[in-house]
Amino acid sequence: MRKVFCFLLFGVMCLNLSAQDIKAKTVLDKVSAKNKEFKSIKAEFTFSMDNAEEDIHEVSEGSIVLVGNKYRLKLMGVDTYYNGTTMASHIIDVNEVNITEPEDNEDEGLNPAQIFSIYEKGYNYKYIKEETVNSTICHVIDLIPLNTEREFTSIQLRIDKVNNQIESLKTIGKDGNNVSIILKKLTPNLKFADSYFVFDPKSHTDVEINDMR
Repeated sequence: MRKVFCFLLFGVMCLNLSAQDIKAKTVLDKVSAKNKEFKSIKAEFTFSMDNAEEDIHEVSEGSIVLVGNKYRLKLMGVDTYYNGTTMASHIIDVNEVNITEPEDNEDEGLNPAQIFSIYEKGYNYKYIKEETVNSTICHVIDLIPLNTEREFTSIQLRIDKVNNQIESLKTIGKDGNNVSIILKKLTPNLKFADSYFVFDPKSHTDVEINDMR
C-alpha cells in the first residue's frame, strides 16, 4: 500500500510540474509573439550587479535598440554596435574600439538581440508564481540552462500579466554575482538606418581600433 501511495504521489508531482512548464511556455510564447510583431524596439533600463559576499552593489543606466538580429547597446561607458555579423565595442573613456565576429553560440554569453525569445533554445522553464511589483501583477518564471557549464544557475523573468512584456530579468551567478535588468521604458517601431548598427571610424578619427577578427 505504501509503495502504491508513493507512486501516486510521484505521479501527481510530475503532473503538477508538467502543468507549470506548460503555463510558463504559454506566457513566454505570448511575450515572444508580441515582440516579434515590432519592426524595432528601443528600450531604456536599469542594470545592476550585486554580490552580497563581496559587498558589491553597482547600478548603471543603459539603453538598447533592436532591429531583427542587429542591436546597439549603450551601457557602463561602452557603446556596442552589432550588425548581425560584426561587433564593435567602443570603450569611450579610453578611446578604444574592439572589433570581433562573435559566433552564434550560447556559451559566448547572453545575446541582447534574443532577450524576448531567449527561452526558445537552451533552457528549461518553470512557472514560479504571480506577484505584484510596483502595482503591476507579474508572472515569475525561471529559465534553467541545459548547459550546466554556464556561469549562472538560472535566469528569473518577471513578465507583466496584462501587456505580456518583460518587466525585469535577473541572472543568478555561480560566483555570487547576480545581474539584474529592470525595464524602464520601451518604444516600438522607430526607424533606424542600417548604419546605426555599424561603427564608423571616420566619425571617430582619434580612436584606437583593435581588429580581433
